Amino acid sequence: MRFSPTAPDLAAWSRSLLPPWSSFPPIGRLRGLVLRISPAEATFARRGFGAAADPRARERPERSGAAFLTGYHEGLEETDPVRLAWRLEMLEVELRGFAFEGAAMALTLLDHLVPWRSGRLAAFLRGPARAHVYIIHVGAGWAIARLPWLRRRVERPLASMDPLLRWLAIDGYGFHEGYFDWPRSVTLGLRPRGLRDYTLRAFDQGLGRSLWFYGGADVELIARTIERFEAARQADL
Repeated sequence: MRFSPTAPDLAAWSRSLLPPWSSFPPIGRLRGLVLRISPAEATFARRGFGAAADPRARERPERSGAAFLTGYHEGLEETDPVRLAWRLEMLEVELRGFAFEGAAMALTLLDHLVPWRSGRLAAFLRGPARAHVYIIHVGAGWAIARLPWLRRRVERPLASMDPLLRWLAIDGYGFHEGYFDWPRSVTLGLRPRGLRDYTLRAFDQGLGRSLWFYGGADVELIARTIERFEAARQADL
């Protein structure tokens, strides 16, 4: 499926990814409205990415971003983990992982914003999302980036995660910062406070992945961007 990378077209394409579903509980629709992220946020124009990039190089990253937001909004609204996974499995194979990543962000946010009904992400991982365990941890890191009290004490959300896979959450944190706050994290090269030891390296690995979007898939621009960082960070980036 192809689309012209404009915000209205991207929004329509994002809505068309999944079959219609009319039975979301009212509270799910309310969460979707309060925490909704506009599909326009996945466009290069909105993010300020790759102004000189070939339009063909922009298309796939924008589709990936739209699939992520589709999964994110599904995760906010659908309360049943099995139905949520079923809906995400309707996407093209190439885009499915991005949708599960977005759903993980939504479930993690809800676990921390509605703590009296936590355990959503754990239930998703134990059940229908087992095949996407790596990208689910990355998506959880996007939620850490969105909640100030988690950013300040990242060891708290990490403590409940798999000892190995939890580093993927910090990778997701780094990707989020490069995607949504590149003037600070890429142009200025700043890293969040509260990170130390291996979390700094995992953060840079995720930040480095975001440079594919930031640089509009221009490998020479991406290489030059990495060279502007201090030498000790370049390998992870």
